[in-house]
Amino acid sequence: MSDPETLAVYAAQAEKYATLATLDMERPHVERFIAQMPKGARVLDIGCGPGVVTGAFAAAGMEAEAWDPVPEMVAMAAAQPGVTARQAVYADLVAEGVYDGIWANFSMLHTSLADWPAQFAAVARALKPGGLFHFGTKLGEGEARDSIGRFYSYISEPALMDLMAQTGLTVEYTRTGEGAGLSGEVAPFISVQARA
Repeated sequence: MSDPETLAVYAAQAEKYATLATLDMERPHVERFIAQMPKGARVLDIGCGPGVVTGAFAAAGMEAEAWDPVPEMVAMAAAQPGVTARQAVYADLVAEGVYDGIWANFSMLHTSLADWPAQFAAVARALKPGGLFHFGTKLGEGEARDSIGRFYSYISEPALMDLMAQTGLTVEYTRTGEGAGLSGEVAPFISVQARA
């Protein structure tokens, strides 16, 4: 994610976003991901925001890394006990076979859809064989900005399933619904967990 306007929105509203992220802890996909991880798992949260979920990974005994392009978010994530945080984006993911799990919840959607295949491929390479990828995004088509200026890429569920399959990821969990995020706009979403 490198869109300046999107980054500025998150920097300005970091505290408000942190409150919303705390509510996300109640969602079943967080519990499922944690339950699927081996003891002492090494996990990466890309686009971690304030690092609330990454903190839960660390609290569960995982080696938890948090990446975000917004310095204010990185500082919040670094304050979570047991979390190693750094300012980084998808393009920085060059590791091969090192992570038991990668968590990318509503972060890739702020990058151009044209970049998604390469980003999915980087995730798949970075996972250990059998590693788990969690991916959350908004459903729809095309690219647009929301009411507070953030850039979004939208994808349909069939297109997302095709992208997972083309990347060699085997989907084992999906959850769809609707929710309101930082802008207050209600939109359909999907959460997917897949194995490398």
